[in-house]
Amino acid sequence: MKILAISDPHGDYSKIRKMMEKAGDFDLAVIVGDITHFGPDEKVEELMELFDKPVLAIPGNCDQRSILNALDASKATNLHGKIEQIGNISFIGLGGSNPTPFNTPFELSEEEIEKALEGMVCSAENAGECGTIVLLTHAPPHGARDELPFGHVGSKAIQKFVDRVDLIICGHIHEAKGLEKVGKTVVLNPGEASKGSCALVHLQEPEGKPIEVEFVEV
Repeated sequence: MKILAISDPHGDYSKIRKMMEKAGDFDLAVIVGDITHFGPDEKVEELMELFDKPVLAIPGNCDQRSILNALDASKATNLHGKIEQIGNISFIGLGGSNPTPFNTPFELSEEEIEKALEGMVCSAENAGECGTIVLLTHAPPHGARDELPFGHVGSKAIQKFVDRVDLIICGHIHEAKGLEKVGKTVVLNPGEASKGSCALVHLQEPEGKPIEVEFVEV
């Protein structure tokens, strides 16, 4: 499966078509938050109309909580707090972010994040032949793709699920675009879509094959 990974468009979708053209053929797009820049929710429809492939989407901390209704009404799949099984891949989604100093619209406590993820990850792990588990979060796990000049700002709750999932696709920290492996988990921040950055992820069968990532810039 080829996945186009997009984060942080912040309401600027001017580069999305060029990103898709440069990425070439893909099976699925995932959008991991900050779809808008504090609204309006109607921007969701504008973005989703650009895609002719399936889309899984979660909100970011700069989206209003009401964006969940707009995602439900769109042609995308709202993955916030849900699991979607596609073939042998379990996609788990949790939007918003851990608390920030800025009191942004969609923030969750670390306790809320851990409780939500524990239930979903357990379900994926117990699904028999669960195959690959992909976690879509807006916030990164603490210690991976989360560093700012004053330190690590990722979620300590999400960090607890490193090594229990195969791939985390996140955004939120614009300065932390890149890829790293922590234990068995690949952590990917595809960069700011508003600036023309995204990534193409290759998940190969059978499970256990390396996850390949290609960064795309327009």
